[in-house]
Amino acid sequence: MTTAALSSTPAGAGTSTSTSTSTGELSVWPASTTPLPHGDLAVGGVSLREIADRFDTPAYVLDEGEVRGRCRRYRDAFPGADVLYAAKAFLSRAMVRWVEEEGLGLDVCSAGELELAVTAGFPPERIVLHGNAKSPRDIEAALRFGVGRIVIDSPSEIARIAAAVGPEGIQKVTVRVVPGVSAGGHEKIRTGTEDQKFGLSLTDGSAQDAIARILGRRQLELTGLHCHIGSQITEVQPYLVALRRMVGLMARIRDAHGIILPELDMGGGHGIAYRPGEPALDLTALARCLRAEVRESCAAAGLTVPRLVIEPGRAVAGPAGVALYRVLAVKHTGETVFVAVDGGMSDNPRPALYGVRYAPRLIGRHSTADTCTATVVGRHCEAGDVLAADVELPGDIHPGDLLAVPVAGAYQLSMASGYNMVGRPPVIAVHEGTSRVLVRRETLEDFRSRDIGG
Repeated sequence: MTTAALSSTPAGAGTSTSTSTSTGELSVWPASTTPLPHGDLAVGGVSLREIADRFDTPAYVLDEGEVRGRCRRYRDAFPGADVLYAAKAFLSRAMVRWVEEEGLGLDVCSAGELELAVTAGFPPERIVLHGNAKSPRDIEAALRFGVGRIVIDSPSEIARIAAAVGPEGIQKVTVRVVPGVSAGGHEKIRTGTEDQKFGLSLTDGSAQDAIARILGRRQLELTGLHCHIGSQITEVQPYLVALRRMVGLMARIRDAHGIILPELDMGGGHGIAYRPGEPALDLTALARCLRAEVRESCAAAGLTVPRLVIEPGRAVAGPAGVALYRVLAVKHTGETVFVAVDGGMSDNPRPALYGVRYAPRLIGRHSTADTCTATVVGRHCEAGDVLAADVELPGDIHPGDLLAVPVAGAYQLSMASGYNMVGRPPVIAVHEGTSRVLVRRETLEDFRSRDIGG
């Protein structure tokens, strides 16, 4: 039995990256993964081949125990902090229940995510609403349900939210600040610098100006600052740099306005391993170093230590998921072997968007053939529809075979599309030897029912 990569091995700030807990081929799979006869694997005590046969492919498999375990690891690593699950990674009614039962809050980005969470029973006061361009519906839903915080991302939101609150109400808000720190696995997911759409600049005075305007609105209660420097970050140091700059701003706010803000939200973006041997963020080192840095920085500035808030999403859901595909065709083109499966960029656009690399595995049969280097591609009419390039697969792989792709729990279903009207796959939860459908497969009838023209 192996543990997927979200390392808890202690490390100092200078050695803040860690590799996955094992470089074995199952190191990035859910901890419950066990080999079965005939080349099959079980996750959550359920055979993946049986899931494919019962529920068809493509399908997402989500290990409830892995999700819950990762929530608990965050709670244990950050005692006294608020841990908010970033709903954009993956959200369903079951996920809402698991996260709530494990003691996490929720970070949502739209009225849709918010309404699903609240109608599934999540306490709205433990929800934070984000978004760089909040719609009137987003703001109305947040106020109607009574969310705990709204993160202000632009100057125009200040007056809009205050007006929506009305003359008698009060809404707690934080301000998203751009700390000028570049971090993340790809340029499209680096959000802590000036050249992207999120937040208010620390260097040009935009953040300070917005804070002054918020303090002038009695309908808005400023409770703290927020920053998010990027995604798929595997080093602790960028978080420490950002934290020091945020504490510096908190000190300037005290000096200018005479208030000490009680909360500091350091966002998420915690990196995980997608393939064996890749680095993952060391959670224990992150927690220890953030706590130490906020104490030292606040002591130097003469500030009361604020309550920390963090927002993991990918690191909770990603390693808990496995995607299942069936091979439709194998094609030898020159020296390249293309293995085409029954899914693709409609159920996982991330390789095309960010160049993410996965480690697919043949399941359901043993192969004694030598391995070959293959490129796993999808069924869509795009040359960029590649799920995994240059991966090692058995040389006798053929149509009808099953491929399983680990670390598929985050930003796959949530980013899935209706391209080519293929239909989005179902989500099958596994736990203690049982399986059940969380989200059903999208059907042709779903497409027809939405098309009301004639």
